Amino acid sequence: MSVGNIVDKNGVYISTLEMITKMAENKGQENIENKEEHVTEESQETTKDTASENTTEETKEESTKEATQELSEVDKLSQELAEMKDKYLRLYSEFDNFRRRTSQEKLTLQKTGSEKVMNAIIPTIDDFERAIANTKSENEEVKQVLDGVVMIKDKMLKTLEGQGLKQMEDATGKDLNTDYHDAITQIPAPTEEFKDKIVDVVENGYILNDKVIRFAKVVVGQ
Repeated sequence: MSVGNIVDKNGVYISTLEMITKMAENKGQENIENKEEHVTEESQETTKDTASENTTEETKEESTKEATQELSEVDKLSQELAEMKDKYLRLYSEFDNFRRRTSQEKLTLQKTGSEKVMNAIIPTIDDFERAIANTKSENEEVKQVLDGVVMIKDKMLKTLEGQGLKQMEDATGKDLNTDYHDAITQIPAPTEEFKDKIVDVVENGYILNDKVIRFAKVVVGQ
């Protein structure tokens, strides 16, 4: 073996120059392979980073979607609450109106429920008054009977007043008031002061709890 030659791993004699060239080629190939491995690793890392970023974005999107869904649920519950509150207020208002109307009807019924009974009794009082007005006698016994009739009539009126019935005051000499009086006829005024005034009351009027249930029948002077 000469100085310029060496034996490779396969036992073949090669020159020193060839050996250096071959080592350089091997070194270059190793560098290329290392670079390729490095590029591959960077590519893998980039892929991992991209995947991580995509995962993060997906997580953010999912979180945003969940938050939107939660907000939507809150809005839905708020709307349902508002509708229920509106229904409650309407129901309460209707019930309050019903309660007031019922109370008013009950009060009116209490005040005027006996109107038919009172209208049936009033003609009997008229009979008492006619009997008293037409009974004139100097006989003591007749006077005693008449006094008894007057007492019975007054007692009946007092009892009826306890139930809300009130006899109108005597309107003789007063102006005609169509809210309380019913003029059945007109006659010449007996004096100047009775002109356009009530001359006579034929039937007394009655009021039941501030409601006129019978107008007073009167005669007006002209």
